[in-house]
Amino acid sequence: MNDAASHPVINEISLKLDSLTPKARTLGTYIIKNPSKVVFMTTKELAEACGVSEATVVRFVSTIGYSRYSDFQEALKDFLNTGLSLPERLDIKGRENPELDRLHRGIIEELVNLQHLYEHINVDTMTQFVDHLESADCIYFTGSRISYTFAYYFGWSLTKVRRGIHILKGSDSTTMDMLNNAPENNLVVLAATTRYPNELIRLSKMIRRAGHTLLALTDSSISPVIQFADLSLVVPSKSIPFIGNVSGMLTVIQCMVQELANRKGADLKNYQEQLEQMYLENDILFNLNPK
Repeated sequence: MNDAASHPVINEISLKLDSLTPKARTLGTYIIKNPSKVVFMTTKELAEACGVSEATVVRFVSTIGYSRYSDFQEALKDFLNTGLSLPERLDIKGRENPELDRLHRGIIEELVNLQHLYEHINVDTMTQFVDHLESADCIYFTGSRISYTFAYYFGWSLTKVRRGIHILKGSDSTTMDMLNNAPENNLVVLAATTRYPNELIRLSKMIRRAGHTLLALTDSSISPVIQFADLSLVVPSKSIPFIGNVSGMLTVIQCMVQELANRKGADLKNYQEQLEQMYLENDILFNLNPK
């Protein structure tokens, strides 16, 4: 994991540690040494671990700049999620759980993530995303490693709704060539999820320099590609994933694709009828009643 001292949440605690009361100092020291434990603790559990009251925990969180304990945990989770290695993620998920229990825990975790998404997603930003998807003449979708999965799914889904869709691999250096040679003012949708490949950060810089509009679809407010984006949509989750949180990202993509489809009206039907005719003529999809 990244050095704890590089985490702004931890830095803020460290800077104020000497000026805190003895009980608050005990609390701050425990958090600095055990951030991966604290991120999953309730106020009661943290208070008991440090031998202080829950009121002390609440006051401490306020002192370091967070109005709610949940906001503090969210910030701590984002920084940990960026830095945790694969072995550390596996330790969080547990190695010894029976298969069936792991299945049940995984389903419950995704349900909690979806509830968190429902409560925290910025619907106004989603609407702005769809506005761009509707008005752009040409859209490029790109991502790298696991985020390429989301970029591909997003782009592929939109080919069923509109023309002018291109899907590029962010890990392929020729993507830079293609976007640099493309006419200015195209729309680029870049998917970036933890642990944020450096190649996507470089690609984000290049996209802005090339004069394109960049939309970032990401999973944290500290995602390093946000600084280069004209518009960014954060898909929040409650848990720290082993590989990646999938359900929330796919849900948001499906929602935006369906919203754009609803806006198309009669034009969508004509376009999809052409698609179906092409599928049929070229025997692309399985057909129960071949002619």
